[in-house]
Amino acid sequence: MLKVGITGKEGFIGQHLYNTLGLYPEKFERVPYHIDFFQDDSKLENFVSQCDVIVHLAAMNRHNDPEVLYKTNIELVSKLIKALEKTNSQAHVLFSSSSQEERDNLYGRSKKEGRQLLSNWAERSGGKFTGLVIPNVFGPFGHPNYNSFIATFSHKLTHGEQPTVEVDGSVKLIYVGDLVKIIIEQIENKASNYLFQIPHTDEYKVTEVLALLEDFKAKYFKAGIIPTLKSRFEVNLFNTFRCYMDIPQHFPVKYVKHSDNRGNFVEVIRLESGGQVSFSTTACDITRGNHFHTRKIERFSVIKGEALIQLRRIGTDKVLDFYLSGEEPAYVDMPIWYTHNIKNIGDTELYTVFWINEFYNPEDPDTYFENV
Repeated sequence: MLKVGITGKEGFIGQHLYNTLGLYPEKFERVPYHIDFFQDDSKLENFVSQCDVIVHLAAMNRHNDPEVLYKTNIELVSKLIKALEKTNSQAHVLFSSSSQEERDNLYGRSKKEGRQLLSNWAERSGGKFTGLVIPNVFGPFGHPNYNSFIATFSHKLTHGEQPTVEVDGSVKLIYVGDLVKIIIEQIENKASNYLFQIPHTDEYKVTEVLALLEDFKAKYFKAGIIPTLKSRFEVNLFNTFRCYMDIPQHFPVKYVKHSDNRGNFVEVIRLESGGQVSFSTTACDITRGNHFHTRKIERFSVIKGEALIQLRRIGTDKVLDFYLSGEEPAYVDMPIWYTHNIKNIGDTELYTVFWINEFYNPEDPDTYFENV
């Protein structure tokens, strides 16, 4: 089992890498890390001494003063090298650099020079080093106005603002889930002093991405329609867009119920994409679920009885509670990386309709069990 430490675990890529490693407890042990370690030499040295692998993601990406950004990133690398030398570590260090390395800016310089410093350490010490040159990354839970223009656009569109495009260039992109898979492959690769140029998976103009996001807003955010998702990129973009919605404010969404002397009729879901619809009955006091998905799009619709649906984002403690009743049929959609369950809290059987955008595949279920 490899003991893996991630500096910058609290950041956008760091949290995705940390959570994904947690899906493979038989292969990886995650060494505890806190941002304060870089302010205390003894804590940083203790952290380094425990690690077989260190993924150095801690960095400043934006600052009003480029000099501050440059000095901060170089200082973080220097402190890490000092701790590596003090502990005589021969850990495999992976460093996240950027495709901006070759640009004439201080951020790019900080990444290139930081990579070279760590490469020199590996040559001196006999340690292993992998430099990862990463293209533009997008995905759930990135910070608007910091990590990605997609994060900024998605946040604005779901919070009553209209994004503007200042420069409509072509952008080379990689989804954070794809990036994390590559990083894990490199963690398991024992090559020494290795530079890996991570290839982008998609390339789009900024206006093309904005058009897709605006379509998601009109169809999904406003009308509850699952749009046609023509490619893996569009599925990833849609899941990214969904995570910027204010979930406690948006859900549950009440259905329009049509009643006459025959009974009630409710339209459960409008699809532009396919998938699988399931129906369940749940006995009193029984809970279903307590699992999460990393790519699937899922909707729970309560049509009879009383239910409590709970969601909790992986890596956090806050639980979101949604109370639904068949008297006012409603639905809640499950964001990716949120563990979720549904419990019958009534005194009669609970009827629930489930929709998910993929057929169930027991060889690749994308279902990970964790109690809410």
